[in-house]
Amino acid sequence: MFCIVVKNTVKAGYREQYLAIMKENAKASVENEAGCLVFDVLVTQQDDHCFYLYEIYINEAALAAHKQTTHYLESRKQLAGLIEDQSVLRCDVMHQNLPS
Repeated sequence: MFCIVVKNTVKAGYREQYLAIMKENAKASVENEAGCLVFDVLVTQQDDHCFYLYEIYINEAALAAHKQTTHYLESRKQLAGLIEDQSVLRCDVMHQNLPS
């Protein structure tokens, strides 16, 4: 499995707009993409404009396929100008604990 952790710092005044876009993208990803296993949207307790996206895919090809979906491409258009800073951490999932 493959994971990315995306850190987005959202410009002041765009928090709710960003959240609406990302919640919809996350939901569509998990519901419509067989290769997307997890897509969580997190906000830090210290800064309500600092978000992390925690995404797990079956492999890197599934992430590449995610980036070609209509909902992803549309979200990128909607997010244009809302994000002040972004970084991406790419990881291999070594172990995952799932409920029985």
